[in-house]
Amino acid sequence: MRENGPVTTPTEAPPAAVPRLIATDLDGTLLRDDKTLSARTIAALVAAERAGVHVLFVTGRPPRWMDAVASHLPAHGTAICANGAAVVDLGAGGRLIKVHPLGRAEALDVVHRVRAVAPGTTFAVEFTTGFHYEPLYPPFHQDPWATVAPVEKLLDEETPGSGAPVLKLLARHTDIAPDTFLALAREAAGDRVAFTRSSPSALLEAGGAGVSKARTLAEYCAERGVGPEEVVAFGDMPNDVEMLNWAGTSYAMANAHPAAVSAASGRTLTNEEDGVAVVLERLLAAAR
Repeated sequence: MRENGPVTTPTEAPPAAVPRLIATDLDGTLLRDDKTLSARTIAALVAAERAGVHVLFVTGRPPRWMDAVASHLPAHGTAICANGAAVVDLGAGGRLIKVHPLGRAEALDVVHRVRAVAPGTTFAVEFTTGFHYEPLYPPFHQDPWATVAPVEKLLDEETPGSGAPVLKLLARHTDIAPDTFLALAREAAGDRVAFTRSSPSALLEAGGAGVSKARTLAEYCAERGVGPEEVVAFGDMPNDVEMLNWAGTSYAMANAHPAAVSAASGRTLTNEEDGVAVVLERLLAAAR
C-alpha cells in the first residue's frame, strides 16, 4: 500500500545537467490511477525526447499489458517489463529483445517453500507466451485464454527446456498483510528467487535470482555508454527500490511505499498530480 504524507513540490534540486536517460515506472508513478497518461505527462515525455533525453519505461507489467503507453512510446520503442525479466521492442509488436527467465525447477521449489510457511497461498505463472493460474487464484477476465490448473501442472514440461520461458511466478494470499507476506517469502525462498511486490494487496512477484529492474536497466545503460549518474529514475513500490538506489538521481512519488521513499534521493508529487511531469519540466527548464 502506498503511504506517506503529502508532498507539494519536489524535494532535492535536480541535477545540474539534463540527464541522458529517464527510467520511469508506470503504475502508481507515470500512469494515473485510472491507468491513463495525462496530457501534461505526455507533453513532458515528448519534450524530454525532443531534448535528446532517452525515456525508458521500466515496469512490473508483462509485455502484453503495455497498451496503456503503446501510443505514447518514445522514439526507440523499447521497454523493460516484468521487473527486469524482459526487454521488449513494443514498436515491433512486443518482440522480446532479451529475457532473464526464472527456471521452472526453481519456481517449483519456491512454491513448496512458500506453501510451507504460508498455507493457503495460490499461484500464477507469467510465461513469455501468456499468463496461467491456479483454480483458486482470482480469475483474470482480460486473459480468457489462460490455462487454469495446479501450478505443478503449469510448470511441467514434456522435455526440459521445451516450454516457454517463465518471466515470473506470482503468489497471492488473502489473510496475510502484504509486507509480512513479502518478508515470509524472502525468508523461506529468497535464496532461490528475487521476491518483490508492486500491488497494494498481498500479491508477490518472483523472478530469477538477481533479476530486478535495476539489473536490467544497468545492462541497458551500459550497452549505450550511460552511467548511473546520468540517469533519473521514478518509482513508488518495493519493486522499484533497487532502481531508485542505482540511479544517480531518483524520485519516489509522494504516496510511495516507505521502502521506495527510503531508497530515492528525492520525492515528487503523486501520480495523480503529474509528479513525473513536474520533475521533467524542471529538468528541461534548468537546461535552457
